[in-house]
Amino acid sequence: MPTEWFRDTNFRAKTLATIGNVQDVLNEYAALGFDLSLRQVHYRLVAQGLWPNTDKAYKNLGNIIRKARDAGMLDWDMIVDRGRKTHWKGTWDDPSDIMYSVVRSFKIDKWAGQDWHVEVMVEKEALEGVLIPVCEELQVRLSPNKGYSSASMMYKIGQRLLGKSEEDKFITIIYLGDHDPSGLDMDEDIENRLELYSDGVIDVVRVALTYDQIEQYQPPPNPTKMKDSRAKAYVQRFGQVSWELDALEPQYIANLITEHVTGERDEEAWAEAVAQQEAERQKIQDIIDQWGEDDDEDDDED
Repeated sequence: MPTEWFRDTNFRAKTLATIGNVQDVLNEYAALGFDLSLRQVHYRLVAQGLWPNTDKAYKNLGNIIRKARDAGMLDWDMIVDRGRKTHWKGTWDDPSDIMYSVVRSFKIDKWAGQDWHVEVMVEKEALEGVLIPVCEELQVRLSPNKGYSSASMMYKIGQRLLGKSEEDKFITIIYLGDHDPSGLDMDEDIENRLELYSDGVIDVVRVALTYDQIEQYQPPPNPTKMKDSRAKAYVQRFGQVSWELDALEPQYIANLITEHVTGERDEEAWAEAVAQQEAERQKIQDIIDQWGEDDDEDDDED
């Protein structure tokens, strides 16, 4: 995990203490296999009583982390920006490299023999780093958003779900979003639009962020955005405070997804699919091993 020095900064003692706190948070979650966004780091410090929960403090933390990275004090890979990406198609140096990667990459659709089709949707693209590993392990599609889903995205997902309905599968969308005026509306909006585009019954299950979770875990509150057209009705129910999904512990979110996804599947059928996948992988490995032996024989003849 790289740190690189680019320039010195004379940090005050208080700022050095904050950098140390940030490093502790990053180390803790790296040990669990998570990289964090800036907002997640912010909320982890807020939850520990080490940082104020204000927009000004959030921006200030970003500046501190940027300067600490430039000074070689924080790892560049442990804080990620998922909103900005560079696209590149990978290359291979040798045919054998791609041959051996095929075994690891080969997967069958383990949900094919299940009665349910399950997908995960999340309001926050910034939570990809938490959700991608667990969704890949559970072999469910993950659709991150930036607020409300676009019409193009909803149509594409709806058409995919139409195909699953035609296979006589029950469909569940596990949804995670903020607890604020628009956030509480999004899962209903998704259900309505997906049922429109799939011409079927879609069960959208909101697993976070719920008011029960807020009462139990006490995430730091934020002021409700009163410019939101849904704010009046929201304030009547919950007051002038809202909460962000990012404030929940990453491990808790991952466990939540695992619990709800595995609750929808037949474990006996799943185990059979896993065994089938391993048998197919072994067939591929045998072909590769034979290819390697034939290649060695050709070299000897030369």
